[in-house]
This record gives sequence, structure tokens and C-alpha cells, in this order.
Amino acid sequence: MRQLVERELTSEGPRRHVGAREKKRTVTINLAESPLSWLHARGHLDDRLFDAGERLRADYERAQLAPSVTMRWDPVRVRTTGDTGLTPGERQIAAKARFDGALAAAGKGLQDVLWRVVCAGETLPDAERALAWPARSGKLVLRLALDRVADFYRIA
Repeated sequence: MRQLVERELTSEGPRRHVGAREKKRTVTINLAESPLSWLHARGHLDDRLFDAGERLRADYERAQLAPSVTMRWDPVRVRTTGDTGLTPGERQIAAKARFDGALAAAGKGLQDVLWRVVCAGETLPDAERALAWPARSGKLVLRLALDRVADFYRIA
């Protein structure tokens, strides 16, 4: 899905409000793009780290850890060959165990940025501000966390 908007391009990155008085350089941003895929598309994350982040996010979603604010409208599941032997509840429990194991493998100091960027979809600057970190420090910490998660998932 694409949700494109125009943003003013500044030395610190795109700014939300484009001034109408002055002619500024602008950039088109896809708001539907995840922060992880944004970093990967621009070469800040290699394929191994991106795959680790996607596996973590998939386990987060399979475990249904995100808060529910309304009635559940889950689609009807169709049995495939990958579903043999496990009930839906068992698959959810297995995904939760993998998610918890991956966060534990990342380590106590790295879990915060990992969860914020990969699972909650926060941008790196927003996560850095929320964690009271210096600007531009989140990318390095996220890479370290994703490297440990890739080791946990045995992604080569």
C-alpha cells in the first residue's frame, strides 16, 4: 500500500509542515512504509538484518501481542501443509515463545529500540527521543540488536 505525502527537505531530514511562503526543496514520503524497510531500501541494513527484523515482527503479529481496541475481525484460516500438528492456540504460543526468546537474545539494553522500531513501527528519530538517546545513535544500536536476533533465528 502506498500513502504518499510531500515533506520539506531540511538538513535534519523531512519536515512535516511545508511552508507556503518560501519555495523549499521537498521530498515525497510513503507513510505506509515501515521504518525497517526504509532503512533496508536505503542500504542501512543488509538482507540478514532485515530478514531478522521481519521474522521478529511476524512472530509479534502471530502471537497477537499488539493491543486490541475493537472487535477481532480475523480472517478464516485455511489449513495448509504448514499447519499440521498445531492448533491455532499452539501456534500463537509458539510465536510468543520465539518472540520472547529473540528479545532475550538481543539483550536488556537493546530490546527497547528493537521493539519500538520493528514491532511498534516508530521511526529511529522518534525512538531516540523517547529513549533520551543522542541523535543518530539508534541506527548502530538497532543493527547490534538485529544481529543478535539474526543469530537467534539462525539466519545466515
